[in-house]
Amino acid sequence: MAKKTACPVSRAEFAAQARPLPVQIGDKTYTAVPKEFSTGSLGWNINDKVVIDIGGKPVTVQIGLNLTVVGSKELPKDEVAVEAPQEAPAA
Repeated sequence: MAKKTACPVSRAEFAAQARPLPVQIGDKTYTAVPKEFSTGSLGWNINDKVVIDIGGKPVTVQIGLNLTVVGSKELPKDEVAVEAPQEAPAA
């Protein structure tokens, strides 16, 4: 069986130091916000809707993007939980 990857930061370090990340999809930049997922993993998240042109027809698509810190689910839970900041408006 493959060895699990250990997370190099603690929950407290993530909470104190993780910053929003700009993510470009097409010609628009979104802000992925730090969060603790319901699974206990730490990472960043984007949820939004955007209209994309397909052959001259506007199509609404939903963006659901999670960036998960590998190994963070196994971190001890007795540390400070990450509070998701208010989502910044898309740029």
